[in-house]
Amino acid sequence: MNLDDYSAFLKIDSSNMLGEIEALPAQLITAWKLGLEQPIPDWQGIRQVVVAGMGGSAIGADLLAAYAAPFSRVPIFVQRDYGLPAWANGSETLVIAASHSGNTEETLSSFEQGLQNGCRCLAVTRGGKLAQAAREASIPVWTFKHQGVPRAAVGYSFGLLLAVLVRLNLVQDQAAADHDLILAVEAMRRQQADLRVEIPAAKNMAKRNAGQLMGRWVTVIGAEILAPVARRWKGQVSEVAKAWAQFEFLPEADHNTLAGVVNPEDLFGRSMVVFLRSASYHPRNLLRMDLTRKLFMLEGINTDAFEATGDTPLANLWTALHFGDYMAFYLAMAYGVDPTPVDAIENLKLEMQAVK
Repeated sequence: MNLDDYSAFLKIDSSNMLGEIEALPAQLITAWKLGLEQPIPDWQGIRQVVVAGMGGSAIGADLLAAYAAPFSRVPIFVQRDYGLPAWANGSETLVIAASHSGNTEETLSSFEQGLQNGCRCLAVTRGGKLAQAAREASIPVWTFKHQGVPRAAVGYSFGLLLAVLVRLNLVQDQAAADHDLILAVEAMRRQQADLRVEIPAAKNMAKRNAGQLMGRWVTVIGAEILAPVARRWKGQVSEVAKAWAQFEFLPEADHNTLAGVVNPEDLFGRSMVVFLRSASYHPRNLLRMDLTRKLFMLEGINTDAFEATGDTPLANLWTALHFGDYMAFYLAMAYGVDPTPVDAIENLKLEMQAVK
């Protein structure tokens, strides 16, 4: 497909995924402000936070943990499974159950375990079984309105969680968080001007990058603040473009993955490894990323790099994420697939529900 013929997108993008991507900066600010207004107890003595969620509801917690790592007063653990770790018990543990639909079975399991373990619990959801169970247990419920799919609500899944931790004095203060968010949104909007559908591929890096991913096995590598963004890019390529992808983190990948650039050699020409760069990286990680990319290229593996824009780590995080969303959308258009439905996932859920 000609990615400059954006009138054709309307025939493929049945649920307006493009509109969701374009609205992400506004969604992020809306979620943050909403979180500052929600009811929350004056909980004291919290020593660890567990965010239970899956897919699009969990990625916000990954982003938050990466952003807050330099100043968080407590560890933030993301639980992508049933139940909870054994250490998550008692009033010193805060369990935040995050589910877009409110019906995610793994998250419901974690929430129930948190109640049984005597943890402090909070639900973040649009409604569903989670909201009902929380209200029946007199647990605070933070609800939000969003008609799209979970992956398009990443602004809510981050902004609301950040508000929880700020208001509980577990990360930085409200003024600092507000300042960082404003700078991040401004950077997203500046970048967005060059990524919109009306910008031709010759000047639109998201379209050009999507073209490079066509017909290739995609791996995304990030570090530090952009490690969860690498996961997000992988998820978007798979869910939006219906294409296979994977993610890796540095420096860990240099202690195992780097050794795997020998076989199978006949696949290397059909692969693409994208390196996500941020000016906020540790200098050794910046060097490591450049050297790793060089070694991949010497082995005949196609590579590319994306440099996050913005003047702060949070701005780097959100500009990189937003660019990846646009890129995945254009890749979906190039493949001619509707970016919203995920039939394979929904069919699996139905099969799981049929077996109790």
